[in-house]
Amino acid sequence: MKISKYLHSCLIFELDGYKLLFDPGKFSFAEGLVRPEMFADVDAVIITHIHLDHLDIEIVKQIVQLSNAPVYTNAHVGGELSKAGISHTIWTDGLYQLGTFKLQAITVKHELILDNPLPQMTGFIINDKVLHPVDSMEESLLQYKGIELLLMVTMAPFTNELRITDFADRLQPKQILPVHDGYAKDFFIEQRYAAYKKHFEQRGIQFNGVYKVGDSVTL
Repeated sequence: MKISKYLHSCLIFELDGYKLLFDPGKFSFAEGLVRPEMFADVDAVIITHIHLDHLDIEIVKQIVQLSNAPVYTNAHVGGELSKAGISHTIWTDGLYQLGTFKLQAITVKHELILDNPLPQMTGFIINDKVLHPVDSMEESLLQYKGIELLLMVTMAPFTNELRITDFADRLQPKQILPVHDGYAKDFFIEQRYAAYKKHFEQRGIQFNGVYKVGDSVTL
């Protein structure tokens, strides 16, 4: 399974030719480094929640037109997609199969953020190997302690590095793929990722410092 990052929290999961796209949001496309045409061959699109850094309605429209990929999401996001005329399937918590991917959908609580009602948000366990908690670090996620790979928020207005590392330390994944960094300059990301790498190496956790367009890890 190959996981490629297209800035911030926009990710492609690929296995045996099947491509699954997560969260094409505004931050990924804002500077033109990532374009909808890059996703013309995706097989499915998943949207985790309504925040604009995870969902750009116009970009989703373009990707669907290019790829004919179905869109899967929760009811909150679905309401907005319906207004935009985007066909989609609503998922509740449970197990789903998309091509070569087994997905366990789980409702997770978004971390508190200033002057913003918390959205309905769906996290995922992917092929029993990857925990995608999206923008959540709730205690219930610790039941997945020891998972192969954590998709870890690294910077955000709703948290700080001490809280982030405390959550990851307790979860004890074998590896980390950092996300949620699309608004920061490269020099800042490099500096903070060096600090994260040092911290996690001391705990036997592999930190994969991917942040440029198309950077990937393979499980």
